[in-house]
Amino acid sequence: QVQLVESGGALVQAGGSLRLSCAASGRTFSAYAMGWFRQAPGKEREFVAAISGGFVIFTNYADSAKGRFTISRDNAKNTVALLMNSLKPEDTAVYYCAKGRGTGVQGMEEAYDYWGQGTQVTVSS
Repeated sequence: QVQLVESGGALVQAGGSLRLSCAASGRTFSAYAMGWFRQAPGKEREFVAAISGGFVIFTNYADSAKGRFTISRDNAKNTVALLMNSLKPEDTAVYYCAKGRGTGVQGMEEAYDYWGQGTQVTVSS
């Protein structure tokens, strides 16, 4: 069983930055891809960013996140982070951390098998 716990969500002004963190349990954390998704009120959950598992690190970003968000992982601490810069009101959502079923940086929800409870990010204009 894997547990994922997100933290770092907050209310921030447009143009500001936030760093989300996800702490994962499990002894094989480094072997799996990790992803961040978000769900805005009244909208479907959508992919934000992913980072690969294994020895070679790849990342994948949604178009909305490219150039503003950076995903990273610390395998020694079993954590994955999402640094978000230049935040916009449309970034307001609940952000979820997810563990991949494999090593690849997939953008589809079906590629992930464990999910955290989410952390709220609110960006005011």
